[in-house]
Amino acid sequence: MRILVAEDDVRLADLLRESLAEAGWQVDVVHDGQTAYARLLAGTTYDVALLDWMLPGKDGVSVARQLRGIGLATPILMLTARSDVRDRIDGLDAGADDYLPKPFDLDELLARLRALYRRSTFAGAVPVQVGDLVVDPVARRVTRSGQEIALSAREFDILHLLAGHAGQVVTRLTILDEVWDGETDLRSNVIDVHLAAIRSKIDRPFGTQTISTLRGVGYRLDPAPP
Repeated sequence: MRILVAEDDVRLADLLRESLAEAGWQVDVVHDGQTAYARLLAGTTYDVALLDWMLPGKDGVSVARQLRGIGLATPILMLTARSDVRDRIDGLDAGADDYLPKPFDLDELLARLRALYRRSTFAGAVPVQVGDLVVDPVARRVTRSGQEIALSAREFDILHLLAGHAGQVVTRLTILDEVWDGETDLRSNVIDVHLAAIRSKIDRPFGTQTISTLRGVGYRLDPAPP
């Protein structure tokens, strides 16, 4: 997950950089609107842009409006010290997807960023196929060899995350961040319980082993059973 942070308050920008990096984001920071606009057009793909309203050179609202004017759909979260409802409406009308007033709670900021990331990821998403396993994020439907498999909402989200990174290790921290919004403890066995349930539904009835556990690292869904 990659984010562009545009914030002219250097101390706040440094805090955001550190906090977002700890939460698993790749963070680029700029301090003015013109640079933010140029970065977002430069070809680097950002999953979310975090823009301060009162940026020097070009304010956050102007950046959002110009980006939307040329069709760039990168999700935008606007930070604003303005308390007037009309100002916030103007920001949303300019193309911001969400806003958060200053001062803000860091946990709420992270939760809003995750929500924007998920929303953009699932919008227009296509089914993911790994061998004979098909995960459809729009219909929230899973099939194996044409047979439909019923999963709970959390089980589905975990499986979709693993299928989207087939052949790669997905860490426990990533699963917590993506599926639980970081609301549970790494020491909890909640992930193991859900993985056991998923295996019992997508693997055992078909006599295969799709999901591997790498102790101390995470989990991997293999394109072909090992």
